[in-house]
Amino acid sequence: MRRNFDDLTIVGYGGTLRNPMSWTAKGEDFRMQSRIVGSTMPVLEALLQPGESLISEAGELSWMTQTIAMTTHTQMAGGGGIFGAIKRVAGGGTLFMTEYTAQGYPGEVAFAAKIPGHILPIEVGPGHEFLIHRHGFLCATPQIQLSVGFQQSLGAGIFGGDGFLLQKVTGVGTAWLELGGEVVVRDLQAGETLRVHPGHVGAFQASVSFQITRIQGIRNMFFGADGIFLAALTGPGRVWLQTLPLANLAHALQPYLPSGNNDAKSVGTAAVLGGIVGSMFDNR
Repeated sequence: MRRNFDDLTIVGYGGTLRNPMSWTAKGEDFRMQSRIVGSTMPVLEALLQPGESLISEAGELSWMTQTIAMTTHTQMAGGGGIFGAIKRVAGGGTLFMTEYTAQGYPGEVAFAAKIPGHILPIEVGPGHEFLIHRHGFLCATPQIQLSVGFQQSLGAGIFGGDGFLLQKVTGVGTAWLELGGEVVVRDLQAGETLRVHPGHVGAFQASVSFQITRIQGIRNMFFGADGIFLAALTGPGRVWLQTLPLANLAHALQPYLPSGNNDAKSVGTAAVLGGIVGSMFDNR
C-alpha cells in the first residue's frame, strides 16, 4: 500500500498544517512525493516508496523513519570513481555522498535548511542544467550529478570569493537547493546583463553566461566596501538571487562571538542579565 502525504498531518506553530507545499519529484522511473514545511527555517520532507532513494552530501540528514537505510560512499552524484569524487569536491561538495533508500515499506527522510532562507526544487534534464553556489546543494534524486562549474577563467575563482566557486548540476531528475534569505528571481532576455555581488548569486540556468567585471573607479574599489569584482550574468535564462549569503551572515555575527575566555565570560554575563531584564517585561 502506497502512503501519501495527503494522509499525514504535521504539527506546526499554533495548529496543525495539512500537506503544506507538496509536489511530485520527477526521476527516471518514479514520481516521488515531497513537501517543504516552514518559512524562515524550512525543512524538506520526502516520502519514499519501497526501492526509491534520495542522495545528499554527508551531514545533511535531519531525521528519517526506521524503514530508511543509509549507504555512504563516493559513487553517487557523478563520483563514479576517485577522479569523479575529487571533481565533485573541487566544486565545493563533499568527498562522500549518502544514499537514503526505503526498504520493504514506505519511509520518510527529511533535510532541514542550515541558515534562514528557502529550499528551491529544480527539474534537471538535457538542456536544463544549472549552476549553483558552492553551499547550495541540499539533496537530489539518484541520477543527478555534481561537478565543477567552469564559467570563467581561473581568476573568477581566485578573486571572486565563494560566490564564484560554483557547482554544476546535471543528469536527469529533481534537485533541491538551499538559498539564504529571500529569493529574487530574474528572467534575463538574450543579451540582457545583470551585475551582482558574488555572494548573492544563488543559482542560474546553464544558458546564462557568467563573467567577471571590475568595479569602475579607484574610490569605489577601495573605499566603497563592496569589493573589487562583480559577477556579470548575461541572458537568456533564469537567475535566482539570494539576499543572505553565508559570508554576510558570518560577518554580521562576528562582533558578538567571543574571542577569548574574558570575552566568553562577558557574553555569558550579558546574556544572563538580558534574560532577567526581559523576563521582567514578559507579563506586562
